[in-house]
Amino acid sequence: MFDALGPQRWWPGETPFEVVIGAILTQNTNWSNVEKAIRNLKAAGRLSPEGIHELNVTELAQLIRPSGFFNVKARRVKTFINWLFSRYEGSLSKMFAQDLAILRDDLLSVKGIGPETADSILLYAGNFPTFVVDAYTHRIFSRHGFIPEESTYDEMKSFFEGNLPKDVKLYNEYHALLVNIGKMFCKPKKICEPCPLRDFL
Repeated sequence: MFDALGPQRWWPGETPFEVVIGAILTQNTNWSNVEKAIRNLKAAGRLSPEGIHELNVTELAQLIRPSGFFNVKARRVKTFINWLFSRYEGSLSKMFAQDLAILRDDLLSVKGIGPETADSILLYAGNFPTFVVDAYTHRIFSRHGFIPEESTYDEMKSFFEGNLPKDVKLYNEYHALLVNIGKMFCKPKKICEPCPLRDFL
């Protein structure tokens, strides 16, 4: 995949906090819509824990409107921000100083943050060695027979982490490459002939 597609330079974001907010907003939408919402937050001077903490949910919803499901996502972002202030005084540095296993469990206790979002935050913003699994990962590896189609998120995560060195850079690049393979080739209707993985079918 790397030979065919090259380095992916993921996750797009200028700061860890931007990555965190992007990980929450990208649920059920494409990244171009998230970028518009992020630009709105930047333009309003609100892309910081303090900036979002000071907004009410309605104000936040209007700023992130391009991301889709904006009322739901505004509540999710506010819930995360309130949690960040209650647990870590609004500091990502303090949050990321926590032990990986403990922090992952804590993130999963926040309403609206599931395993994929939690692992995206931990890997891409926190530089923790935790593998991110998404729909593309499941589709590609189940089609190739590496994992059963009915595999759970945790089973797939364990498969990758049990077969790869615990390396942040590797996990980052591997997941990003899988996303692009999924977007370009391993779609619901397969485009196998030009796919870099065709020899593994």
